[in-house]
Amino acid sequence: MGNATSSAISKEILEDLKLSTKFTEIEICQWYENFQKQCPTGRISPEEFEEIYTRFFPEADAKSYARHVFRSFDTNDDGTLDFKEYIIALHMTSSGKTTRKLEWAFSLFDVDKNGYINKSEVKEICQAIFKLIPEEEQKMLPGDENTPEKRANKLWAYFDKKDNERLAEGEFIKGVTENENAMRLIQYEPLKQ
Repeated sequence: MGNATSSAISKEILEDLKLSTKFTEIEICQWYENFQKQCPTGRISPEEFEEIYTRFFPEADAKSYARHVFRSFDTNDDGTLDFKEYIIALHMTSSGKTTRKLEWAFSLFDVDKNGYINKSEVKEICQAIFKLIPEEEQKMLPGDENTPEKRANKLWAYFDKKDNERLAEGEFIKGVTENENAMRLIQYEPLKQ
């Protein structure tokens, strides 16, 4: 067996990724080469993913957020991400306000993967998002969202649910789509310098 077989990306995966992401063929092949170097097994562990993710947020503690992102993309629950899951993860977390991004956001907030979001799950993700925000920026946040709890309360209020009620995917997507503020609160966008 020559090395050539293992280093080339399969046509099927390439076509699939070109359809489901905004990346070009050249970009995908470059990602793939890097992936092969970093992950010779062809699988990324949660630790490796954290390491890659932390590079995007040098100023902050991205560990717990990265772990939630990892969980939401490990679609077959095998504790690793393969190349395809990895690229979809990069695409979803970096691209615009598409319905698919909101479907992903829902799975991010659905910590126990039961198909619903409750308020304590919202709190948990808000805590992880908060750790991504550099301290300097935290000081500049409005008074009603300058702690993870306040952020969670503010976000939950957009869905017209009692504290003990739960939220289905359609309700989540509708609530976020109809409120610019909710869209902002479900993620962290670094301040443009």
